[in-house]
Amino acid sequence: MADDDARPRRDLWDRETSDVLGDRWRARTLHLRPDDVARRTGVDPVATLVRRVPDGAPSRRAVLYLHGFVDYFFQTHVGDALAAAGWDTYALDLRDHGRSIRPGRPPNETTDLGVYAQEIDAAVRAVRLDHDEVVLLGHSTGGLTAALWADARRGLGLVDALVLNSPWLDLRGSWAERTVVTRAIDRVGRVAPQVRLRGLAPHYGRALHAATGGEWDYDLTWKPHEGFPVRAGFVRTVRRGHARVARGLAIDVPVLVLASDAAGPDDVAHDALLSTDSVLDPAQIAARAHLLGTDVTFVEVPGGAHDLALSAPDVRERYLREVVTFLQERVG
Repeated sequence: MADDDARPRRDLWDRETSDVLGDRWRARTLHLRPDDVARRTGVDPVATLVRRVPDGAPSRRAVLYLHGFVDYFFQTHVGDALAAAGWDTYALDLRDHGRSIRPGRPPNETTDLGVYAQEIDAAVRAVRLDHDEVVLLGHSTGGLTAALWADARRGLGLVDALVLNSPWLDLRGSWAERTVVTRAIDRVGRVAPQVRLRGLAPHYGRALHAATGGEWDYDLTWKPHEGFPVRAGFVRTVRRGHARVARGLAIDVPVLVLASDAAGPDDVAHDALLSTDSVLDPAQIAARAHLLGTDVTFVEVPGGAHDLALSAPDVRERYLREVVTFLQERVG
């Protein structure tokens, strides 16, 4: 990842305003430099930094949350749990995700995970202005992006630890999909990145959302059940990220990796959508976790959903206890 924003540039931030999550939450927009999508559409990218207002005096410790693909930050209970343990909570909606989606720019589209370094750099440095210790917490694709970013930023002391919730470290699929198809997509994604591949199955999203029997009430325009188009350029950059992980990273801060104990089918509706990982394969996550750095802790969370924070109440409480314990023991 290129060092796109090595110095704080406060003039790029809009004034903080109320957030869609309610009175306890604030948000501010970060205006980013034109990217490849901007050159194609004429619309510049933005990112959004969300902040939970502390219950009392601000802490000197903070967690910055990084969402996954077809995702944005809405998990207020995570912020509440971290606040109870003495950690202020921030979250970053990357360009073209959630709060940062803008008319004229395709949602959730990128041909280079490294482009997100600009907003991650800026968000981390902004949080650092008011906190002595900062931890990056990434979920799914956000977990892969966070790991690659932390590896590229080693030695700079930008974050004190990394927590990865079901990070996307490898491709779930057959041998042919992981080899032959990956090579084909690499070629197609280089010359025709807009080629659309298969979409996402809607079953996991429907199991989560309150309108279809789930527990969570989030914005379906930002996180639709069917997802957004999955294009060759996106899969190409993700698979190249997977290859970097397979070669071994050298993250120089403590890393906590958490995943479910079982994989569920990802293409059909089933009763265990919220008690197994029905998006990724936890066995792959466990196998690659040790490749992230020299100080990696892997924790299996029995009965966990793909987003462990959205599992059944007792399971997500276990997940949050593991995170808080790690922060207390390894960061302070």
